[in-house]
Amino acid sequence: MESILKNKYYLYMTEFFAGMSVMAVELGASRLLAPYFSSSQIVWTIIIGTIMIAMALGNIWGGRSADKDPNPDKLYMRLLIAALWIAAIPVVGKYIILGISAILVMSVNNNFLILAGFAACMVIFVFPLFLLGTVTPSLVKYTVDSLNDSGKTVGTLGAFNTIGSIIGTFMPTFVTIPAVGTAITFLIFSGILLLLGLVYFISKKAKGKACALAVFLFIVCSIFGNSGSFAFWEERLLYEGESIYNYLQVKETDDSVILSTNVLFGVQSIMKKDDSLTGMYYDYALAAPVMAGVNGKEEAEILVLGMGTGTYAKQCIQYFGNVSVEGVEIDQKITDLAGEYFALPDTVEVTTYDGRAYLQAIDQKYDVIMVDAYQDITIPFQMSSIEFFTLVRDHLKEDGIMVVNMNMHSEEEGNINEYLSDTIANVFDEVYTVDVRGSTNRELFASTNAGVLDILTANVEGLENDELTDMMQRVSEGLVEYKKGELLLTDDKAPVELLGMSVIDGIIQDEIGYYKKIFKEEGIEGILNSM
Repeated sequence: MESILKNKYYLYMTEFFAGMSVMAVELGASRLLAPYFSSSQIVWTIIIGTIMIAMALGNIWGGRSADKDPNPDKLYMRLLIAALWIAAIPVVGKYIILGISAILVMSVNNNFLILAGFAACMVIFVFPLFLLGTVTPSLVKYTVDSLNDSGKTVGTLGAFNTIGSIIGTFMPTFVTIPAVGTAITFLIFSGILLLLGLVYFISKKAKGKACALAVFLFIVCSIFGNSGSFAFWEERLLYEGESIYNYLQVKETDDSVILSTNVLFGVQSIMKKDDSLTGMYYDYALAAPVMAGVNGKEEAEILVLGMGTGTYAKQCIQYFGNVSVEGVEIDQKITDLAGEYFALPDTVEVTTYDGRAYLQAIDQKYDVIMVDAYQDITIPFQMSSIEFFTLVRDHLKEDGIMVVNMNMHSEEEGNINEYLSDTIANVFDEVYTVDVRGSTNRELFASTNAGVLDILTANVEGLENDELTDMMQRVSEGLVEYKKGELLLTDDKAPVELLGMSVIDGIIQDEIGYYKKIFKEEGIEGILNSM
C-alpha cells in the first residue's frame, strides 16, 4: 500500500468527501431541474430514486471490482472522472434538459414531467454517482486488514461517510447555492473530488499526463460553466439568480417588468410601467375588495399570502386608497427584488414566513385575504387543505372575502381545481369562480356573507376609475356560483402533485399540438420555418 494510504486517514477522508459530494450533487440536481420541471415532490422523488439506483449499482460493481483487482489507482482515477463529469454539468446540463424535453414533448402524450425529469436525471447524474457509489466497497477492501477489527474499520468508514453527507446536505442549501449559485456549487464539490485524486497520484508520482489533462478540463469547465444563464436565450434579463427556495428571473419588456421562478414559462409577479391593469389574474382578483365593500370603508385590511414582488398589493393601494396591505412571502430574496425592481412601497409590510404558519401565529382579522401561493405544479399541500381554508375563514371579518388564484384550469373531471373548489366550498357558504381570459388561471371568491354578487354589483357603480370599472363588470358577468362536491383535500391526504401533473400534461399537449402536427407532416425543417 502506498505511503499516503498506510495510516488509513486518507482513505477515511476520501469516504468523508465522497459522501459530502453525493449529497451536494443531489441538492444541486434539484436546483438544476427546478427551473424547468418545478421543485415538486414528484421531481424530488425522481432525483432521489435515480441517485439511489446509481449508488446501488456503483456499490455492487465497486465491490466486485475491488475483489478482482484491489488497486487504489483505479478508485482514484474514477474520482477524477466523476469530478470532471460533475464540473461539466453547469456547462452542458441545461442543454441536455432542453434537448430531452424537446424530444419528449413531441413524442409523448402523458406523464411528460415524470419522463422528462427521469430521462434528464439518468443522462446527467447516473454516471458520476455510479462512480461515487464504488468508493465505499473499494475503501472497505483497502482498510480492512483482518477480521479482528473489521467491524470497527467499517463502522469508522460509515461514520465518515455519514458526517460528510450531513455537511453536504446543509452546505449547498444554506451556504453555497444562495451565495454563489448552483453552477459554482457543482464546481466546488467537483474540485474537492479532483483534489482527492490529484493528491493521491502526486504522492505516487504517477499518472502525470492524466492529472494535467484533468486540471485543464476542470479549468475549462470553470470558465464556461460558472456564469452561464439558465435562460441563455433571453436578451433582456435584469436579474437572474437563486435563493434558498427558488430560481429567480427578472425580465424587462417594452411595457413591463416580470418576475418568474421558472425558465420556460410562468409569471409570478408583474409591474406595468404605466401603472395600468396587468391583463392578468391580478385584475380579476381586485373584485375581492369590491365584494368586501372596501371602497365604502374608512380603513380596510388586506393580507396577501404569497406576496411575490407585490403586484396585487400595489394594485389594491392604487385603486383603493383607504387600505392597509400586508404580505407574507416565504422567500426573502423575492422581497428584496420587490424593492429593487418592482417599486414596492415601504408602507407594505412583508413578513418572511410560510403563509399557513403566519395565520396560526396571529389573531388579526382582514377584509380580504388573497391566497396566491400556487406556482404551476408546485402547490404547497399545507395551503390547499380543508384545515388551511378553515384557518383563513377564521381570520376574515364578517363581510370578508377570500380570493384564491388557481393557475391550472382544466375541464378534466377530478382535476386539481375541482379538488380545491370542493374543499373551499365545504368551508365557505358562498363560492364563485371566474376564468381569466387568455390564460389557464381561474379566480375563486369565497365568503360566509350571503349576497356577495349583489354587493359587487352595487359597489362597481361607485368606482372612480373607468378601467377598473370595466374590469369589474367583466368579472361580474363571468362569475359562476360553485356547488360543492366531495373531492376534499386534507392535511392527511392532499395529492396535489399528481393532480397538478395531470393538468400540466393536458396544457402541454394543447400548446404543442400545432407544432406536433407540423413535425409529423414536415419534420424539423417545418417547425423551424414556422417559428
